[in-house]
Amino acid sequence: MAIDIKVIPTLHGDEAVRFINNADEVMKSKERIDFSEKIAIARAILKKAGM
Repeated sequence: MAIDIKVIPTLHGDEAVRFINNADEVMKSKERIDFSEKIAIARAILKKAGM
């Protein structure tokens, strides 16, 4: 039995320009998300599980 190939949505026109502009603003931003607390929790769970 074959698996359906799903179509990947593509942005065109104004939506594409707006997406690129938003992505550029985010990349230029100095603001970053600190995941160190989440990483510590994940490591503790894995250590407790013996992994």
